[in-house]
Amino acid sequence: MAAPLDKIFVRELERKSGPNLRINQSEIGDVGCVVWDAAIVLSLYLEMADFATESGKNLLKNKFVIELGAGTGIVGIQAACLGADVLITDLEDFIPLIELNVETNKSLIEGSAEAKALKWGSTTDEVKTPDFVLIADCIYYEESLEPLVQTINDLSADSTTVLCCYEERTTGNKPVLERKFFQLIKKTFTVEKVPLERQDPVFRSEDIHIMKFTKR
Repeated sequence: MAAPLDKIFVRELERKSGPNLRINQSEIGDVGCVVWDAAIVLSLYLEMADFATESGKNLLKNKFVIELGAGTGIVGIQAACLGADVLITDLEDFIPLIELNVETNKSLIEGSAEAKALKWGSTTDEVKTPDFVLIADCIYYEESLEPLVQTINDLSADSTTVLCCYEERTTGNKPVLERKFFQLIKKTFTVEKVPLERQDPVFRSEDIHIMKFTKR
């Protein structure tokens, strides 16, 4: 379902690196219409010591970043505010909401941010290889797992770092989906968990995991 722009409410993200982000959410729509906790955890992790360089700049500065399944676009916009050039992707229905959020926060963006429709499993030949791929709470639907893994594989080179943040869910078929996702990922990627102590001291949780994938 598309994200209607006529019924919008705003969530602010307090950042260490500058003024708050203002993220528009839709009162009506699919799971991609609101900001999920995993997206906040990943967004704020991008400001932590793991991304600090010796020169004092953020590691994302001047890097090319792709966000997959962006929803509101909060993670990609945060990366753009930290100096990255970001391609923020989701299904066509969500592009207007992402574009609205890019426009709302344009004064804070130090790099660049572009919204583009990308269906998982479709060709990515026209997309250049990213330095980072960012994914927040996309392990949700069984039918999308294999296309998502295919797209992560297609986009990634040996030099690409994939950061996948997800909330561990114990209801329904979610544990099975998570196991299947990581079985597929581990066929071509090395998987490393980011410890809680390296994440934001406030916006972190035992139930929300940040995983780092690199090509084998």
